Amino acid sequence: ASRVQLSLTEAAEKAGFDASAGWGGGRVTLVSLMDRPAYRFGGEATVFADTGELLENVSLEQAQTIAARFAQVPADKVSHVATLTQVDQWTLNQQRAMPLHKFAADDGLGTELYVQASSGDVTMLTTSRQRLFAYLGVIPHWLYFTPLRVEQPLWYDIMVWTSTLACVLAVVGLVIGFIKLRWTRPFKLSTAIPYAGWMRWHYITGMAFGVTTLTFVFSGLLSMEPYEWTNAEGLALERDVFTGGALDFAAFPKPEPAVWNRITEGRGIKEIAFTRIQDGAYYVVRPTPDPNIEAKRRERLHQPYNVTGRAESDRLLVAADTMNVRQEPFSEESLVARLKTAMPDVPIVEQQMLTEYDNYYYSRGNVTPLPVLRVKFGDPMETWLYVDPSISQPLATVHRLNRLERWLFNGLHSLDFSAFYNSRPAWDIVMLVLLVGGLISSFLGLYLGFGKMVTTMIDNASADLWVMPKGTKCFEDPSLLDTRQRSPA
Repeated sequence: ASRVQLSLTEAAEKAGFDASAGWGGGRVTLVSLMDRPAYRFGGEATVFADTGELLENVSLEQAQTIAARFAQVPADKVSHVATLTQVDQWTLNQQRAMPLHKFAADDGLGTELYVQASSGDVTMLTTSRQRLFAYLGVIPHWLYFTPLRVEQPLWYDIMVWTSTLACVLAVVGLVIGFIKLRWTRPFKLSTAIPYAGWMRWHYITGMAFGVTTLTFVFSGLLSMEPYEWTNAEGLALERDVFTGGALDFAAFPKPEPAVWNRITEGRGIKEIAFTRIQDGAYYVVRPTPDPNIEAKRRERLHQPYNVTGRAESDRLLVAADTMNVRQEPFSEESLVARLKTAMPDVPIVEQQMLTEYDNYYYSRGNVTPLPVLRVKFGDPMETWLYVDPSISQPLATVHRLNRLERWLFNGLHSLDFSAFYNSRPAWDIVMLVLLVGGLISSFLGLYLGFGKMVTTMIDNASADLWVMPKGTKCFEDPSLLDTRQRSPA
């Protein structure tokens, strides 16, 4: 903070914004960039707070320095790989961030980093291990192959139709399995299965794991939201329901080092966000993480897709007018009052401050904030809203089709059923058994199907088939097969 020479208003003017008009764009933050304080105005402009210089584009040398600091290695251990203008395998969702400078770090981990030229942000970091497991897991699972994934409509159609076909095949396999079962009296399993050899094992694994294979495939299909079945929308909240309007730059004075040192108790500051909450101006301060405390990693697949936000125990909310840390949450009454004012024609059926997760707002490892205010509306879609009272911010909006999808997708795809989902390692063991069982059944089916296809092609071929001893060089004068060789032939 000691190096900050410009106020937020002055920085906005340097960027060419009308400071008196208020800001309704993206997040406004004060960060450290290339070891210099810088104001960020959404994705529109970056102004260095020490000189007022407007960041145009980071040079290749500057990007290399940023990458080295991010990877925590010397600059000479970072080499430039390429400057991307089109996405690659690891930047598929970053087309708008182009161009990106790609670097490789000699850190023993095979680290590769991507630095955005326009902002200096590190937008992606991968290691050799992460890339290997991605190729073994998520890439084939989602068909995330770059040439296909960049063709969004084609990729989507292939995902939906292959998943639908897999569902049909699984159902057909289960139906045939029940039809083929010999229902004798008394029933004896050893004689009820009408197959031998590998076909018998395919039958057993198919019947044992076929249902869960079907549920996995079906729920995976639902993750694509096919056929527009969940495209209905619940209540749409206006952006300023909990803020009260546009951000007023003038409400934030230039940071004073002594004040910030008192607020953070001497800790470094990673980021300061400027925000408006219930008509008041606040700084959201994120101190430099304690290196002795491992930060919780957000795992997207371990909470519903529509749940956002994460618990930040060290985050500080500072009132801009008093420069005091706000300790108490915003009241339930104030949150509900703003909702009623914004949507006077929509009745509130129920409101409750939750201190524990429910079935639709949760995350494994307590990553999402608690307590949380849950408000149930009486609209046609029966929308539920979850609000973080510590910062007066909506975290999730869930209507009745979303709640149905939660069970059909999260429940069936991840066995996400309340207590069992958090019972580890029991959940892990059951999931591994079911996945391995389905994989074995699928590979046996593929092997048997391929063998059947080959023999059918041979049986229907118009040419003659010659079976000879191994090593025969000329089919015109083959040696006779001995007795041992004739049997397998």
